[in-house]
Amino acid sequence: MSLKKKEFKFKDRLIKGIEKNGRFKISVVKTTDVVQTAKENHDLSLLNTVLLGRTLTAAMLLASELKGEERVTMRFEGNGPVGMIRAEANRVGEVRGFVQKPEAELDYSSGKTEIGEGIGLGLLTVSKILYNEAEPRTSTIEIARGDILSDVAHFLVQSEQVPSAVLLDVSLKDNGDVEHAGGILIQRMPGADDSVMETLEKTVQKLPPISELLTDEMYIDTIMELAGSPFTIKELTRQPVHFFCRCSPERFKNALALLSYDDLKEMEGEDQEMVCHYCGKKTVVSESEIQKIVKNAKAKLN
Repeated sequence: MSLKKKEFKFKDRLIKGIEKNGRFKISVVKTTDVVQTAKENHDLSLLNTVLLGRTLTAAMLLASELKGEERVTMRFEGNGPVGMIRAEANRVGEVRGFVQKPEAELDYSSGKTEIGEGIGLGLLTVSKILYNEAEPRTSTIEIARGDILSDVAHFLVQSEQVPSAVLLDVSLKDNGDVEHAGGILIQRMPGADDSVMETLEKTVQKLPPISELLTDEMYIDTIMELAGSPFTIKELTRQPVHFFCRCSPERFKNALALLSYDDLKEMEGEDQEMVCHYCGKKTVVSESEIQKIVKNAKAKLN
């Protein structure tokens, strides 16, 4: 296989399948480049690279159950040094996210520190923005352990009430860059016997870490077959996945237009630099553009 073909084959992707008798669905996603992009965009600490990476992966797996450009947002907010983590993904493979305190790190010198202490005690909120529904469907639960994996599994049991198995993994290189990242989501279909999920849970427990499978250059198709063993899986869809943000200068201007006239008046006379939380992109709104926005705001008051 040529180098270009190999690079294309192992790009970030999501594959979705169903057991041949319709007893469960399975999604496998590779998010290595997505997580590395997030790390670079936000200059993340090692702790936050792992935590946000797992959250981005989980959001993409949940979005695989949606349609078109429907999207899901996940928000972890706790009393730990990380503060808040937020990720958003849609069915077409666009995922983005950020951390409130990207530089936060833990002290592991005691040997007793766990990664979940980065988020600490708090709440996980999951919202789904769906077609033909005016308001998002939102569920909030207490954070179970703060390691993202346990919390997503807890959410699926508490809020989705669908027997599920989930794996999330982010491994790092010695220099802190992302080596591999990915995840698996298996959900029982209505009417399937409980023994099916019991078998799958045993299978998943015996699987090596996803990062290890990816290190061995295992393609996501093979990972899906392994995770669904001993059952036969039929592929439904596959798609590329990438870190993508739809922020734009126009959206920043629209956001400014929502401010009060008094707040806008204080901005007159100078350019305004605005930074997107999700991707870190900076946009400058010029002095003349600020004046136009202020003028329009004043007109609305008359």
